[in-house]
Amino acid sequence: MKTVPLIGTVGFLAVTIPAYASGGLTTDHFSPVVLTLAAILAGAKIGGHLAIRLGQPAVLGELLVGILLGNLSWSGLSLFESMKNDVTLDALSSLGVIILLFEVGLESTVRDMLKVGLSSFLVASLGVITPFGLGWLVGAWLLPDRSVYVHIFIGATLTATSVGITARVLKDLGKGQSPEARIIIGAAVIDDVMGLVILAAVTGLIQAVATGTSVSCSSLVFILVKSTGFLFGALLVGTYLSPAWFSLASRLDGEDVFLAAALTFCFVLAYLAAVVGLAPIVGAYAAGLILESVHFKTFKDRGEHELEDLMKPISAFLVPVFFVVMGMRVDVSVFGQSHVVALAGALTAAAILGKQVCSLGAIGSGADRLSVGIGMIPRGEVGLIFANIGLSLVVDGQRIIDQSLYSAIVVMVLVTTLVTPPTLKWSLSRRADSL
Repeated sequence: MKTVPLIGTVGFLAVTIPAYASGGLTTDHFSPVVLTLAAILAGAKIGGHLAIRLGQPAVLGELLVGILLGNLSWSGLSLFESMKNDVTLDALSSLGVIILLFEVGLESTVRDMLKVGLSSFLVASLGVITPFGLGWLVGAWLLPDRSVYVHIFIGATLTATSVGITARVLKDLGKGQSPEARIIIGAAVIDDVMGLVILAAVTGLIQAVATGTSVSCSSLVFILVKSTGFLFGALLVGTYLSPAWFSLASRLDGEDVFLAAALTFCFVLAYLAAVVGLAPIVGAYAAGLILESVHFKTFKDRGEHELEDLMKPISAFLVPVFFVVMGMRVDVSVFGQSHVVALAGALTAAAILGKQVCSLGAIGSGADRLSVGIGMIPRGEVGLIFANIGLSLVVDGQRIIDQSLYSAIVVMVLVTTLVTPPTLKWSLSRRADSL
């Protein structure tokens, strides 16, 4: 009897999907968005499940599902073709990445940033400078006809590390408290900050050029100072203002006041970042770093859950939308062009080599340098965030990140995400066997 509902469901989809694709069921703009969201959420969970079963992070499955949905036109089914750049989906995707950076910030605190040692700082610094330079060189080498701003932005996309993947591998191997883990996690905190500052500075530079503003050494310094100043100024001011804000909010009766107060704090800082010409994700990340458990004591005393737990339902909806939409924008047909394949390969090599150089900073800790370098390889969601911002930047009528370059960057993200878990496991096992 269980086969009857299944057959009925398959039959229903077999009728409705082709009808929708031909326009027979489309009565307004919002209906296609709803159907696309259903496909995105279901596909993200199925893709995440399969990725986890294969020993890979769920984000990899979500990205691959997006690539599949975005290229269904190859099979003659143009169901989601018009949704790739839909305004509503783009807004949800942008909101998803703000929530994602807010959650990433919640995993660390300002005190964590101040506690990291010299090794972590050196690893982070080398792990930002070297990939940035290599990415710039790859752009200048393989894209000589593109502007220097494209080359600079390519370098920026290679800087930051998605350490969540590495942290999961270290935990699964029982190495979460090893010298390698402490250096990698500490470096990742600094790495995130440096990457966001570079992104803000490069984006500000490109926007200045696009508006015809003259760019001098002094203006470049101003952009860098503005980026750094906003981030650390927000951390400093927010640390003093947030307790008063949550104390005021705790006087309100009703449900979900805690969550509403936290999201308000996040969105205000994201808006302020945009006002000063930075990416909103910089403000969202700063908001997450500022908030600590001590700010929420009054809410905890009245039985509220942890903020991380309250955020999970929101992120479970919005964050997969971001990753799947990013995948949908990849045009696999461009890989029939030899120069795109060469660019993807060169970017991947630069991304991996650049993070191996950073292992030279692991001094005086007794940590295995090879393992440290491997642990810093994955770009994950951070590379995608950078690439997505590049899609919206235009200089002289041309996008900084066009379809071919965007697809090459996604391949780099996929490969660096795939190679890290098995390679890090091998490296740590090799070290354990030699002891």
